[in-house]
Amino acid sequence: MATSKIDMSISDLVGKIQRGELRLPEMQRGYVWRASRVRDLLDSLYRGYPSGSILVWETDAAQPSRDLAVEQKSSPFAGHNLLLDGQQRLTSLSAVLRGEPVTVRNRKRPIEILFNLDHPEGVTEFTEVEDDDDNFDEVDEVDDDISGPSIQERLKNLTFVVSSQSLAQQPNWVRVSSVFVETDQQLLKKAGVTSMDHPNYGKYTERLNKLRAIRNYQYSVNVLSRDLNYEEVAEIFVRVNSLGVKLRGSDLALAQITARWPNSLALFEEFQDECEENYMTLDLGLLVRSMVVMATNQSRFMRVANTSTVDLKKGWDDAKAGTRYAVNFLKTQVGIEDETLLSSPMFFISLAYLSRLKHEQFSQDEIKQLKYWVLVASAKGRYSRGSSESLLDADLRAMERQGGVQGLLDNLVQQFGRLNFEPQDFAGRSSNSPLFSLLFLALRANNATDWSTGLGISLSLQGRQHKIQYHHIFPKALLKHSYDRGMINEMANLAFVSGRTNQRIGAKPPRDYLPSIIEKSGAETLIRQGVPLDKALFELEAFPKFIEARRQILADIVNRFISELN
Repeated sequence: MATSKIDMSISDLVGKIQRGELRLPEMQRGYVWRASRVRDLLDSLYRGYPSGSILVWETDAAQPSRDLAVEQKSSPFAGHNLLLDGQQRLTSLSAVLRGEPVTVRNRKRPIEILFNLDHPEGVTEFTEVEDDDDNFDEVDEVDDDISGPSIQERLKNLTFVVSSQSLAQQPNWVRVSSVFVETDQQLLKKAGVTSMDHPNYGKYTERLNKLRAIRNYQYSVNVLSRDLNYEEVAEIFVRVNSLGVKLRGSDLALAQITARWPNSLALFEEFQDECEENYMTLDLGLLVRSMVVMATNQSRFMRVANTSTVDLKKGWDDAKAGTRYAVNFLKTQVGIEDETLLSSPMFFISLAYLSRLKHEQFSQDEIKQLKYWVLVASAKGRYSRGSSESLLDADLRAMERQGGVQGLLDNLVQQFGRLNFEPQDFAGRSSNSPLFSLLFLALRANNATDWSTGLGISLSLQGRQHKIQYHHIFPKALLKHSYDRGMINEMANLAFVSGRTNQRIGAKPPRDYLPSIIEKSGAETLIRQGVPLDKALFELEAFPKFIEARRQILADIVNRFISELN
C-alpha cells in the first residue's frame, strides 16, 4: 500500500517539528504565507472548520532535506520523516504555539495576529489591518473615507486581525502568540479584568481556552510508504500540488529539478542570499525560471522534465552570470536601485539572456537603446499585460533572431504603438501604476530634492525621517467630499518628500505651504518636482486645473528624460 492514514494533533505535529523529527525535503519551497493566510487559518481552527490534510514521507534512507522556517533541534530521526504538504500551516502553528511571531524571508516585520476577546458570536468578516511595507510611504493623513461603518465599528465584529501598533494597545485585543505562553491572569490584566468577579471574566477565559484548544485539533496525516524512492515522491508531490493549484509553476519545476539534481536547492538559495546581501531581493522562482530560460531558450517550466541535468547545470551557471550583469546594468546604467522600481521581475531575465547572447559586449549606442527599452517597457507594463510567459518568449525569440536590442524595441512598438507619454497617460494613474516608477526616476534625474532638507530624492536615504515618501500636494482630507478618489490619488497630485517633511506639511492646503517653500528654498525646488508655480492653482477650488497643468509638465519631464536615451 502506497499510503496509510493516521490522525495527529497539532500539538504532536508541532512537537515533532520542534524536536527535528519532521523536516522538509529539498524539493519543498520555503515559507511564503502572507499574514492574512495565518489569520484565516487561526480563524478556521478556532471555529473547528476543516483545514485540509498533511502529507508525510517516512523513509529509511537519509534524503536531501532542510529545516522549516522555525527553529528545530537536531535529531537522530532528522531526514527520515519529511513533510510534503502542510508546511505553510504547520510552520505558522509552530511559531504561534511557541509564542513567537512568524518571521518570513524578505518581510520587514514578523507576522503577528491579534485575537478579539470581545468578538461577536457566529461567523465574522475578514479584513486587512496591516500589510507589507512599500518602498514609497504615504502617511500625510489618515484616510477614513470608507463607506458603511467606521473602521472602529468594523473591528469590533472581527475575531482575528493582522496586528497594527495602535490596535495592539487596545485592552480587548491580545496577541495570539501570547495566549499560548501566558496565563489567563497575565492576559486579562491588560484587558482590565483583575478578579473573577468581573462581568467579562467568564466569557474571556472561555474564549482563551477555546483558542488554546486548537492544539488538540486533529489533522489527517497521509503517510507515504517507505519503499518509495525520491523521484517517485517528487512525482507525487507535483501531482498533489498540481491538482490543488497550490504551488506556482516554479515550485513544481523545482521539485522535478531537485529530484534529479541532489542538493541543488542549497546552490539556488546560496545565490539568492548573495543577491539579497549585495544586489537586490530576487524571488527564488525568478532564478529558477532564469535557469530554465538559459537551458531551453524559452520560459515555460513544462520543458524541465525533458531537459537533461547537464543542461540545467549549464543553465544555472549562465543564469547566475546573467543575473549579476542585469543587476549591475540596472543600477549603474538605468539608475534602478531597487527591484520594486520595475513593473515586472521578467526584466532581469531578458537582460540576463541578452547579456549571454552579446557576451556582455555592448556598444555605447546599444547601451542607450537598452536603457530606453527598460524604462519605457517597464512604464508601459510590457510583462504586466496578458501572458507574461508568452511576452517573454516573444522577446527571447526577437533577441536571438536579431542579435540585439532592436528586436525588443520592435516588440514594444507592436504591443503599444506610441512609446512616448502624453498628459492623458497620467490621468487616473496612481502610485500603483508602473508609470509611477518612471516618474520617480525622471524627477530624480531632474535634480528633484526634498522640500525641507534639500537632499536629492533617493530610495537609498537612511533613517525613517529621511526615507522618501509620496505626499499628496492637495491633501485627501480636504478633497474627499468634493472629488473622485481616483483623481485625488492621481500621481499628478503626488510629490516625493522625506518622512519629516511629509509630517510637517500634514493636511495643510497648498496655498498655506507651497509659497513658504518658494520663499525659503526658491521656485526651482518646486520646478524640479514638476509643480506649476501659478499661485492661483494652489487654491482648493483650482484642484482640477492644477492636475491638468501638472499632467502636462510631468509628461514633458518624462519625455525629455527618455528622449535623451533614444
